[in-house]
Formats: sequence, C-alpha cells, structure tokens
Amino acid sequence: MIISRKHLSRRTMLKGMGAAIALPMLDAMTPALATPVKRPRRLGFVYVANGIIMEEWTPKTLGRNYEMKRVLKPLEKLREDLLLISGLDDYNGKALGDGAGDHARAGASFLTGVHCRKTAGADIRGGVSVDQIAAQKLAGQTRFASLELGCEDSRTVGNCDSGYSCAYTNSLAWRTPTTPMPPEVNPRLVFERLFGTDDVTVSPEVRARRQANRRSILDLVREDTQNLVKNLGAADRRKIDEYLFAVREIETRIAKAEAEHREVLPPFEKPAGIPIYFRDYARLTYDLMALAFQSDLTRVITLVLTREGSNRVYPEIGIPDPHHPLTHHMNNKEWIEKVTQINTHHIELHAEFLAKLKATPDGDGNLLDNSMIVYGSGLSDGNRHLHEDLPVLLAGRGGGTIETGRHMRAAAGTPMTNLYLSLLERMGVEPEKIGDSTGKLTELSGL
Repeated sequence: MIISRKHLSRRTMLKGMGAAIALPMLDAMTPALATPVKRPRRLGFVYVANGIIMEEWTPKTLGRNYEMKRVLKPLEKLREDLLLISGLDDYNGKALGDGAGDHARAGASFLTGVHCRKTAGADIRGGVSVDQIAAQKLAGQTRFASLELGCEDSRTVGNCDSGYSCAYTNSLAWRTPTTPMPPEVNPRLVFERLFGTDDVTVSPEVRARRQANRRSILDLVREDTQNLVKNLGAADRRKIDEYLFAVREIETRIAKAEAEHREVLPPFEKPAGIPIYFRDYARLTYDLMALAFQSDLTRVITLVLTREGSNRVYPEIGIPDPHHPLTHHMNNKEWIEKVTQINTHHIELHAEFLAKLKATPDGDGNLLDNSMIVYGSGLSDGNRHLHEDLPVLLAGRGGGTIETGRHMRAAAGTPMTNLYLSLLERMGVEPEKIGDSTGKLTELSGL
C-alpha cells in the first residue's frame, strides 16, 4: 500500500493581506495510519425569553414514542437527535424575598444557578455561568475560548426590570460574579472577529470607508487557498469548497443587509443590529455559530435569541403585537395563540440551525453528533412567571454519550444546573458545583 497523503497541522489557516481563515477538520490533518483523532465536542446554549406556552410544548408521554406538541413540530425530522427534558427548575429565578423582577432573575440565573443581587446600580452580582466555566478550562485549545452572541439590544446599564440592572436581562454569560459578558449583536462585527480584522474599535466613519473598499475575505486569501487545495485529496477539496462557499454566502448576506433601506415604519420594531427583520437576523447569527463550530474557532457559544422582557414584534409571521405583553395573556385565547405562533417561529429557526449542523460532516459522524446544544428559557409559564418545570431541549449526542430520541422527566425539584454538570463532564470539565447544583443528571445516558 502506498501512502502519499501529506499531513497538515490542525492549526493551518488560509492567510492573506490582513485576513486569516481557520479551516474545518480535514482528512489531511490526521497522519496516515495514525489512530483517528477524537473529535472535539461543542457546547452551545440558546436562550428564548418570556416563557413558553407549555401546553403546546410538553408531550403527554415519556420515552421514545412521544407525540411532539405543536411548538416542537418543526423538529420532527430531527427527533432522533433530540432529548426533551422536563422537570428541571430554576429555583434562584424566584423572588426569594426580593419582590418583582422575575425576568431579570430568569436571565441572570439560567446558566449560573445563582440568585442575583437586586440593584440597578454598579454593584451587580450574580454567578459564574456554565459556558464560562467550560471556556476557562478549554482556553488555549481554540482561537476563542467562547463566543457570546445575541439578536437584540444588549445595553448593560440602567433599570430594566423592577429595580434590576439591565446587565441581568441582557447578559446570559458571566465570567465572574460581577462581570457579565454582553453578547455581540452585530453580525458584521462577529464575522470580522471570526474571519477578518479584530479591530472593532475604529469609528463608524472609518469602518464605513473600509467597508466601501472592502474585498471579500476569500479574495484576500485566494493565493493561499490555491496553493493548499492542489495538495489535498478529493474529499478534502470538497470540504474546503463547501466551507468557503458558506463563508462567501454569509459575506454576501451581510453586505446585502447593510445596503438595504434602514427606515422601518411602525409597528415594526427595528433590531439593534443587522439585518432588519428578525428571521434574517436569527438565520445569519445561527449560520455564524455553525461556521465557528465547524472551523473549531471555539467550542463554547451562547446565543440570546430573545432577551427577557423583549417587546419584539413579528410582522413576518403576521404578529405586530409586542412579545412580552402578549405572554401576560390572562388566559385570553387570542393572545395565547399569538404567543404559540411566536414560540413555534423560534423553534423553526432553531431547527434550521440543527439541520445545518447535522448536514456538516465531522469525523465518522456529523457536527450535531459531536455537539450538545441546550435550548430553553428561565421561565416556563410567562403569564404567571413560573420558574419550575422549564422548557429544555438538548440536541446532539455529545460524541455518543447521550441517548437521544426520547422525552425524559427529572425528579421533582431537580436544579437546571445538574444538567450543566453532566454536560461539562462530557467536555472534560468537572467542577464540584455550579450554583445550586446537587449532582449530575445521570439519566442522559439512558441508563
């Protein structure tokens, strides 16, 4: 047998003038006849605000043959890749003597399991979030320890909920108990951080001039690309082609969004970033997540798809009413129907993201196989501000360590943080405790 394949370093990048693109995992990055490299696992958290219409979320039965309710129906084709978990609580999202402010507490405690201090001033205090525990342990293995993304305004000062700082409602990730990590909400800046210049401190005027003269990042690395692919096998050339096509597509969509007319008439609510409409905005952000995982630029990502207390409207699905007020429906059937449609719309977008991960080869499986993506909210019933029996969906098999394709229910009173301990273990990270955790959720393996 003749072995002629050249070995590439896992750190190989396409480089050009002021640009560098990380590559997806290629066959050429594994030495011939070597033991196959264990694929890295990815950890993601997607947060949706204001609770869910739980009657249209929670199946009536447990196990493998559960019937997907209306909100989850867009995920039907992916059911074998999903683990639906009922019964998890966010105890520290409750008032615990602090009065109103359930939205702020829900967001602040969802990944930390810590009851945040009630203040609208600078003396904020929460807890370290699960994503940052993973990021601190895995730092150095990828270019970015973590990414924090969002699809809504993320100001961190002022009073956003009954005396609670905006830092609580807008920041899902916390590096320390006093250091929230606001999400980046501008897809252009995310793209440049991942694939182009890291200089995001220049003035808007300078940035506008640069964009006017900007060539595609793929043009900047064209020569390096040509030199690389001529030494690759057919399978790797196909991977490179598919990957760079995805990069080009995102560039084109960002440029198109930036060129669009930006004046939006009421009742349309203009997002804080680009594109203007939520459906396009979310899809673009999800695609950036997928590319970041595919290129192994990071293995930990949080996405605030919608922030707590969000008054976003959804004219693209025929709902001009603000989201948050609708969730206080007081059993009004028309309002409940509108919230259900919003919940379903969010899941439709999430399903597209998961399908993209599943369609991306990764070792002997796909990117979703080697990922653990948690989708959920710190509130179950938004009308009554309940923090028990949260809507939680786990997608991906965690490298074959999670038995998916079923609906399970945790024991009453189980903290959400018990799930996080179990996910971190699969990332090779084993803290003794996260917030209010009481142990690991051993049922993930199906044993």
